[in-house]
Amino acid sequence: MSVSQGLDQRLSHELLATFAEPANNASLRGILRGLEKESLRVTPEGTLAQTDHPQALGSALTHPHITTDYSEALLEFITEPFTDVEHLLEQLDNTHRFTYQQLDSNRERLWPASMPCTLGSDAEIPVARYGTSNSGKMKTVYRVGLGHRYGRSMQTIAGIHYNFSLPDDFWRALQTQSGNQQSLQDFKTERYFGLIRNFRRNFWLLIYLFGASPAVCSCFVKNRAHKLQPFPAAEETMYLPYATSLRMGDLGYQSDAQKTLLVNYNNLSDYLKTLCGAITHSHPAYEQIGVKDSAGNYQQLNSSLLQIENEFYSSIRPKRTTERGETALQALRLRGVEYVEVRCVDLNPYEPLGITIEQMEVMDAFLLYCLLSDSPATDEREFYQGQENQKRIVNSGRDPALELLRGDNSVPMRIWAQEILQGSTACAELLDQAKGGDAYRQSLTLQFAKLENPELTPSARVLRDMTSAQQSFYAHTLALAEQHRAYFATRPLAEKDYTEFAQMSAQSLQTQTELETKQQVNFDTYLESYYAQYRGCTGCGS
Repeated sequence: MSVSQGLDQRLSHELLATFAEPANNASLRGILRGLEKESLRVTPEGTLAQTDHPQALGSALTHPHITTDYSEALLEFITEPFTDVEHLLEQLDNTHRFTYQQLDSNRERLWPASMPCTLGSDAEIPVARYGTSNSGKMKTVYRVGLGHRYGRSMQTIAGIHYNFSLPDDFWRALQTQSGNQQSLQDFKTERYFGLIRNFRRNFWLLIYLFGASPAVCSCFVKNRAHKLQPFPAAEETMYLPYATSLRMGDLGYQSDAQKTLLVNYNNLSDYLKTLCGAITHSHPAYEQIGVKDSAGNYQQLNSSLLQIENEFYSSIRPKRTTERGETALQALRLRGVEYVEVRCVDLNPYEPLGITIEQMEVMDAFLLYCLLSDSPATDEREFYQGQENQKRIVNSGRDPALELLRGDNSVPMRIWAQEILQGSTACAELLDQAKGGDAYRQSLTLQFAKLENPELTPSARVLRDMTSAQQSFYAHTLALAEQHRAYFATRPLAEKDYTEFAQMSAQSLQTQTELETKQQVNFDTYLESYYAQYRGCTGCGS
């Protein structure tokens, strides 16, 4: 029997049939996916590295594959977009191998969990630094502002961003089948927003399946309100018995101030209007911080609810490649959506690369399911139901009795999850047809088993291993960090590949120097020009 029988009625059987046709199915081979993977640099003792971003890794501002995110110690590896996951992971692996060879001189290693290592005070968490160019200053000031607004400990949380786009051949086939008369780019933008709405309805399932942060070091919640419990098997650890991903909860990239920000994903114009408004209108709590201190040094980029659009902590974003100096929203306004960025994936602490092919295949099928399913407009009630469902999955996802909100009803999580996985499996069949073999279906089958037995989830494994070894979160994760360091130590890059990375690092440093030495406007003028782009968004005012 075909898995498509008995599916959620929102998934179009007609579209499944359209993309099972050989000519249309071949377009799925052109799916592009890329990764951005963050990891903290730590000492052998499991404390946050206080060293500068290693010069051998090049410029964090201009290197194409190795940068930093919020903290100077938070490395971020960026892959190119690839049409197959194997080559993507090969590039990510090579980047890790080169990086570990550079970290060896300081005996540093990468922390493999999303929630951080042992932390000191905010003053001991260095903000990422990007040099003296205007673009570099702006990146640093933004992070200084985040520290003032939310505290610096949040800048040590790591995750994986998964970038996903479909080729024009796919979009033309979908447009023809839909009888749509828009320009191809307008059609793509509209349907990507449909994907995003469905993703936001359903992404709690990815948190359940792949969440791997059910516990944290006690130092992370010191002086913070929380509902965590002391871990009974070891000291200095806080947890929740059924938690999946504390990174995606109130302790992670969430903001009380932003809870009132109702972002509209029904179309590009309303999305731009909502976020531009949050960037251009002052927020009382941030006015009190002040944009500059008494000495004239910037403490944040502005006093608005958002300094820039990246400060809105969404599980998924519509994206368009930007030009230097261009805002992400301006790129979307001028050229439409190019791809989506999935932001809800924890690092898998058991994997040296932080992610597996299985996870990526599940996400491909899940995203295709979100795209091919009907996606009605979202109202305010559904927006807040989504936030509540996320909270329930984060804190109690493995509770067998857990129910989620859906419209006027509460439904058992497992029943709803089965529907999503069935629809995703139908899409996995299309992906297997395009690639050959049955790898996608096998990866989806493994997810059904996690519904039947929550102990198979990564979050359950973390707690189980900590309990059996009587280890704290810190000790458990530090042991995994050492395993990964030893793994890469046995696999140095070939001389040719090493030379290529070394040349990239040198070129990035030269590019940063050129940016810093050429004539620049003063920083105040630069910021004024940058923010003028937001005022160009529809309905944002002057």
